[in-house]
This record gives sequence, structure tokens and C-alpha cells, in this order.
Amino acid sequence: MKKTILFTFVCGLLLLPTYSCKKFLDVDPAYIQDADNFFNTPVDYQRALTGAYDLMQGSFMSVWIGEIASDNTIAGGESMTDTKGLHELDDMSHGAVNQELRNVFRWNYAGITRVNFIMENKNKIDFPGKEGILAQASFLRAFYYFELVKFFGDVPLVVDKRLGAVEVTTVDRAPRADVYKQIESDLNYAISKLDWMVAEKGRISKGAALAMLGKVQLYQDKFDEAAVTFQTLIDQNMYSLIPNYNQLFTVANEGHKETIFDVEYTGAEGGGYGCLICLEGNAGPGFQGIRQYKGPIYGDGNSYNLPTKNLYDAFGAGDIRRDATILDIDAFIAKQAKPQDITYARGAGGHTGYYNNKYIKKEAEIGLPDNDLTSPVNYKVIRYADVLLMAAEANARKSSSDESKAKTYLNLVRKRVNLSDITTSGQTLVSDIWNERRLELACEGHRYFDLVRTKQAATTLLGFVTGKHELFPLPQVEIDLAGGNWNQNSGY
Repeated sequence: MKKTILFTFVCGLLLLPTYSCKKFLDVDPAYIQDADNFFNTPVDYQRALTGAYDLMQGSFMSVWIGEIASDNTIAGGESMTDTKGLHELDDMSHGAVNQELRNVFRWNYAGITRVNFIMENKNKIDFPGKEGILAQASFLRAFYYFELVKFFGDVPLVVDKRLGAVEVTTVDRAPRADVYKQIESDLNYAISKLDWMVAEKGRISKGAALAMLGKVQLYQDKFDEAAVTFQTLIDQNMYSLIPNYNQLFTVANEGHKETIFDVEYTGAEGGGYGCLICLEGNAGPGFQGIRQYKGPIYGDGNSYNLPTKNLYDAFGAGDIRRDATILDIDAFIAKQAKPQDITYARGAGGHTGYYNNKYIKKEAEIGLPDNDLTSPVNYKVIRYADVLLMAAEANARKSSSDESKAKTYLNLVRKRVNLSDITTSGQTLVSDIWNERRLELACEGHRYFDLVRTKQAATTLLGFVTGKHELFPLPQVEIDLAGGNWNQNSGY
């Protein structure tokens, strides 16, 4: 949720992260509180839950990696050594020393630790609404563990407790199947307790938990179960595709009927590069903005995460999603009334001529300084088009395939952008669904993980090594902090 009350009391994060929890606006004294003098009122539980939500602000990093490691975008930026880790991910040369991967690891475990702090103290007092708080916390823990298992496979599984520096050295990596079992358990609990409608924008709903459960099942190839889960969600008629694809990602239209769950950002609080996870704004649009741009509509930015010509050319003739997704900067300038007055710079980290038009810095959506980091644009974690395409895939791939239903859901997505129906069957239909996911969800952070889970990565991505690149390496520093007891992922 977009926060004005800031969470400062629980900075004890798993695996000794060095990031401060201190925000830019202090509401409370800057001291550490623990369970002995906290969780004494319902407000304490609400504040703890706000802190657990807070780590979702780092979702921009997962989005970047999910695109840059794929064929959709390149790293870009000021130079090849500026944010070196993203360039290594771009060309598949990444190893166990990579700051961006370390951020993913630490930020998600920070979120898990904050949830576990709540769960440690869930029985301290009773009050109306506590079940809803615990249900939201369960969803958040499932979300953070899902990010970790997508990236790293087997990971340490810590539930309902926090660990000290010594205890960390005794915890092994849990098998991926065990982590998924915990994720499903948390999501099923959330589904059982949450309401369809939420009183406060940005809170997790039953629909969000169902959508996440279906996605988790799909990632495990549990197609029969995923089809049932998605059908339960679809049958509620709570969500729909909005008519205008171009309005999906604007601040003015946020909270529309297609949004199932998004990360809420605000531009009303400043921020700096010293602590990206401390930001309350979305760093993505500014990082992905046009370098040194001077002209209408857009703001200047840092030219990261640049769409490729391969992605641009993947869209068929007349597919309006191409221009809604990808800004062809030179074509845009040429169409303006005074193109000679519009300028921009090319970063030495790479230039394709294209920019992410879904999440890009715009004049009408500028946050407080440093406004490269404080966009108010929310990140769509799951939207209804994604659910329809996942439901289509689950129905096409389940043990007794229902191709009619799969094509119905697939073609709903295509009709929204005035494209003809798909009429194929068998593996061709499945491939058509996968291709539609690329086009519909381009630059939203899903592409690399879709390629890996559908076993297309080796034939699609240059430099991808089967048996290695399905997972990212555990950060070496985290292995060291854990006493060297964790085996590294294969090939690293």
C-alpha cells in the first residue's frame, strides 16, 4: 500500500543484510523494538504487516532480471561497467558474485523474516481482524519464497521464527519441493481467510491469493490443479480485461478491473541511490527512461532494460500492443511538431533505439527528487490477462486437455487488441499460448522464467547452458555467511 506511516522497528533480517530499514520520514523514535515490548495492540500487528509488505518495493529488480536475462531486453545503462551485474546476466556470464542477484536473495529473505516475526507472535493477543492480518502475512511469505525458488531452486526454508547469526550456519538448503509445499500451504491458508473485496487499495485479496496459487501450480507442471484454481477465480467474475490496452499502466487509471494484485508505489517521498530497497517510489520507470531526454511527454532517465529488435519484430502487423509496450524513440521524435528541438543521449551500455513504454518516466508521473527513483507507477504483479493465458496453458496441458476452453481464454486476450482467433490444436496450440504470453506480458518481468519453465530457453537464448542456467547461483557471500555449508548450484 502507499504508505505514510513508516515501519522502523524490525531491522533484524535473515542472513545479516546491511540495508537500513530507516525511511526518509521518521514517525517513531529510531530504536529497535522486539516481541517483549511489541505486539501488545492491534496497531502493532498492523504496523508489522506494513513492514512485511514493504519489501515488495524491491520487485523492480526481479522484473529487470526477468527481462534482461531473456531475449526481450538488454541491460543498457551508462556503460558496460555501470551496474555490471545486469550486463553479466544479459550475456549469460553471471556468477556467484553478482550484486543484483544478491539483492534478490537478501530482499526476499528480509520480507520473509518480517513475516516470521509476526508469526512468532501470532498468539500473543487476540482481536477482531487478526486472521486477516495473518492471512496477508502468509501470502507475503509465499510470494517471497516463490521469488527465491524461481531464482535459486533449493533455498533455506525458515518458517515462523527468525534466526541469529550462529543459527544461520546450521540451516541447510531445503529441496525445492519442500519450499513449494510451504508456499502452497501459505497460499491455501490465505485463500481460506481473505475476502474477495478489500477495504484498502493495495491489500491482498482472495483473488490475488488464488491467482498466485494457480501460478505456483503451473510452475510445478501441476496443470490439472492449476486449471481448477484458475477456474475458481475466473468464475467469480471479479476481474475483466479493460478495453484500452494503452491505459493498463498509467497512474491515472490504476486500480482498474484487470488488476488482481499490484505493488503500490508513491511519488510523494524522495529517495536516493544509497538504499534502493528503502524507496517508496518505483525505481523502474526512471532507470528505464530516455537518457538526457529533452522533449514532450517523457522525462529523462538512465536507459536501462532496453527492448530488443527481436521483441519489436515479434509483434504482428496491426498488433497495437507493440507500440504500447515499446517506444521507438526515433520514430516518435519524427512524428512530433518540432522534431529538431528534441534531443536524447545514447548510453555506452548499449542502445537498441527502443524503450519500455509500459514502465517509463513521463512528465505527468514525476515523483519527488531523486525523481529517477520515485515514480508513482504501480507494478502489476498479476493482472487478469496473465490469469487467462495461464488458464489457457493449464487447460491445454492438463491430463485430459480441454482445448476448447484453452482457446476461449487465449482468444479473449487477442480480441481485446482486435486480433483474429487462434484455431490450432495440440503442441501448436501450446506454442501459440506461450507466444501470446510473450507479446501480452512483454517487459513485465515474466519472459526468462517462462522460457525456463517451458524448456524453451536453450533453443531461444544465446549462451544458455542446459543444466546450469535454469537457476541462478546462490550469492557467494551468503554461502560464506552461512559457514560455507550450502552447496552451489550446478555449473557455478
